[in-house]
Amino acid sequence: MNTAASENSVSKTKLETKLLVGTLLFCLFNKPALALADDAQELAAIKAQMRLLAAQVEAIEQRQAKRQGLKKTQTALAGKGRHNTGLAGGKTATAALGSGPADPAIRFSPDTPPASVAQAGGLPLRSHGSGTNPFGFEWLPASQEVVGHPRSAMDLASSSPSSITQTSVDHLPPVFTIGGISVKLGGFVELSNIARDSNMTAGPATAWGSFPYANNPNHGLSEERISAQLSRMSVLMEANPRKDIRLQAYIETDFGGAAGTSNSVQISGYTPRMRQGYFTFTQKDWGFHLLMGQAWSLVTNYSKGLLPRQEQLPAVTDNNQIPGIAFTRVPQIRIGKDWHEKYWLGLSIEDPQGTVDASTFSKSCSPNGSSFSGTNVPAGYGQSGTSCAYYQNSGGVLLNSGTHYTDNPAPDIVLKAAADTSFGHYEVFGLGRWFRSLSVMPGESTTRKHTHFGGGVGAGLTTPLGTKKLQLAGNILAGEGVGRYGPSLLPDTTLNSRGQLTPVPEIIGSLGLIGHPSKSVLLYTYGGVETAGRKSYMGNDGHQYGYGVSDLNLSGCSIEFGSCNAQTHTLASLTAGGWWHFMEGHYGSMMAGLQYTYIRKFAFKGNDGFGNSVSPTTFGNTVYVTFRYFPFQ
Repeated sequence: MNTAASENSVSKTKLETKLLVGTLLFCLFNKPALALADDAQELAAIKAQMRLLAAQVEAIEQRQAKRQGLKKTQTALAGKGRHNTGLAGGKTATAALGSGPADPAIRFSPDTPPASVAQAGGLPLRSHGSGTNPFGFEWLPASQEVVGHPRSAMDLASSSPSSITQTSVDHLPPVFTIGGISVKLGGFVELSNIARDSNMTAGPATAWGSFPYANNPNHGLSEERISAQLSRMSVLMEANPRKDIRLQAYIETDFGGAAGTSNSVQISGYTPRMRQGYFTFTQKDWGFHLLMGQAWSLVTNYSKGLLPRQEQLPAVTDNNQIPGIAFTRVPQIRIGKDWHEKYWLGLSIEDPQGTVDASTFSKSCSPNGSSFSGTNVPAGYGQSGTSCAYYQNSGGVLLNSGTHYTDNPAPDIVLKAAADTSFGHYEVFGLGRWFRSLSVMPGESTTRKHTHFGGGVGAGLTTPLGTKKLQLAGNILAGEGVGRYGPSLLPDTTLNSRGQLTPVPEIIGSLGLIGHPSKSVLLYTYGGVETAGRKSYMGNDGHQYGYGVSDLNLSGCSIEFGSCNAQTHTLASLTAGGWWHFMEGHYGSMMAGLQYTYIRKFAFKGNDGFGNSVSPTTFGNTVYVTFRYFPFQ
């Protein structure tokens, strides 16, 4: 025993000497870099490195004691090590480390690691990036001590678990603080295997309205893709200047961007994109809420209140959700009011963009022989001459030059009311939109501006069905010019005989059942539908123009390589799937998902060229197998 203790004492003396030498070298070599920082930053950097070295000393001591089987000696040395870690001054040095920093904007965590973590042999260090110090590691705060299982935000008991639909960042502890601002990190690394029975040459977001008819050789040609594009990262910054005020800033990104340099031959170099980026202001006593930035539209169904990151999103793996869900993710300004966090009212002014179907207007026009080409609009029945319409332009500075943007005169406006009750969440809303075009009327040489109003009304609910283990979620949106808010992207508008954009009537809706057989398993099934009505006119030449026309020759839609310009009437889908949270530990969590979606697409009726009615239809099947690693949970 004496020999072992003597050897251990010698070993400890050597380690303490190495600690002092290492600290001096660190200060020496980092002096040029730290000279640029103020005293508080320099002190913080040195303290962080000293803590790291002290932790390494204690860990080595414990491993040595464990190998020698000297439990009593281990306890004694551990107690001694915590008060005399080789820092100058023994207890005085330890006290100095624990003293508050000169700059109150820099905060320190406890000097010693949690005992349970040390005993487990794990060192859950987190980088705080203090100043210019490249080694700025720090123990997590004491409130994050790991006893048994670590604290996790993987709650699958919700109808829309944020760990699946968002990034669960709200439920995670802060990683570090900057002044009075706490910073939380969230996200996951995802790998999905996607199989479709019709080739769409698409990544992990399915263009539901683009499943091909039988005339297309891609119909029935299976597609297999593996993608990590939906790996996601988020940052939430929070501050409470006063007890009744909260400030938040949230940024969320993934790799769903597909720039011109992206390819899957040598590298899958897909580009990051902004999913969400906004800040909020909340005055709790007034029940006042303000949001500015890019977020989920207020049209989106919510599971609780009208606050961001509380959206009732389906727990699906496809990045384009499922047909029937109403949503967009756009820049907006939103103000809200709550009464005791039970009744809510919100008003949102959102970035406008329209979709236009001009498939029956196949010719272009250039009034007075100008270089500006528009869409030729045939005269209506009883009218003479043709109009030339302009309604969109290619993207300019900081916009996608390969995309056309409609000429919108005003933002979309959403007004929503919601109630949270003991038997569920319920909401109703109204949507207002404006569509503008320019047209040169018959016999004229200059353009006229035309603005048409569109919009609709909607509702949503999220409620338990007799038990917390089974929930019902649904939404509906009906109106004119609301196709943009559905994942299938039915057209908002088409052209009338005067070259004016006229809204198309549409209905978007879905209903889902979400079950929780256990805490780690979530199962779901959704049904969704998106349908459009007719908006057409009879031309002076006897043909129909617009959307939903019935005189198109659609005989080629069922013949390979045949001609088919069918217009979509309805898309209906059925989705079933589930998630299994199968692993959790000190170093994150793992989740697996499986999903199947069947979709059926119906076109407006046409003819076969011989007076017989033709109703083209097609279908599609998709299967997702997904794995996600959550390093922060």
